[in-house]
Amino acid sequence: MTAKYSIGEFSKLTGLSTYTLRYYEKEALIVPARDANDRRFYTDHDIKWIGFLLHLKGTGMSMSEIKTYVKLRAEGDSTIVARRELLEKVEDRCLSQIEEMQMNLHVLTKKIDWYDGKLDHSITESFDDYLNKEN
Repeated sequence: MTAKYSIGEFSKLTGLSTYTLRYYEKEALIVPARDANDRRFYTDHDIKWIGFLLHLKGTGMSMSEIKTYVKLRAEGDSTIVARRELLEKVEDRCLSQIEEMQMNLHVLTKKIDWYDGKLDHSITESFDDYLNKEN
């Protein structure tokens, strides 16, 4: 038997507020089942689906792109190529953002090292000279 979760229980399991879950439902990102009294309920399958949506969101995928992905998914296997292309586009953008963050982190780390050198008097040059010395 499949577990059934109320919106409150599902909120606790996913870490999303009931407001967010209702918003996701309104945007057709998730479609909870309904019981005989028309109360929404969620299943373990929905937990996995929300987890995947959160991964997409975590890549920086826009809400518009997520909606497009969900719409394509609902259309079935005939949209696999389109879904793959969308995910590749997001992957490329995500990798570019990671590369940019790594560059920024490198400069930040060098600035910290420079401060340490200034404090222990092992560095006398300007930060620009210190940074360029390594290049």
